[in-house]
Amino acid sequence: MIWKPNVTVAAVIEREGKFLLVEEETAQGLRFNQPAGHWEPNETLEQGAAREALEETAYHFTPQHLLGIYRWHSDSADITYLRFAYTGIVTCHEPERALDKGIVRAVWMTPDEIRATQERHRSPLILRCVEDYLAGKRYPLELITHYE
Repeated sequence: MIWKPNVTVAAVIEREGKFLLVEEETAQGLRFNQPAGHWEPNETLEQGAAREALEETAYHFTPQHLLGIYRWHSDSADITYLRFAYTGIVTCHEPERALDKGIVRAVWMTPDEIRATQERHRSPLILRCVEDYLAGKRYPLELITHYE
């Protein structure tokens, strides 16, 4: 068997002191997550983060910075994730747009609300990304090079 990490993209979106999260159905019950998902073929990592944000929240997201690259191993699923998290802005909202299957709602939460709900986070990366954002971590998008 060949080991490979699951590459995911995430959008860490802050507006007026609140962060955009999704509440989603999982095998462990309802959990919070950033808009995130698997990176798909034929898209850049930035395009994947924007796509996931739109599909899961109905907000159009424009990445402006790479927040970080995170490795997390889920013991319960025995899967290693390699997450590329982006920060940026939302440009518009389509409130009538249907959200991805399994997404119950998009919700804006303060950092304190996020910290208080850790037991309902899909992974420890949710809070870590928020804390990194609050610490001012930002890297240029040019850090990642895509070759065709």
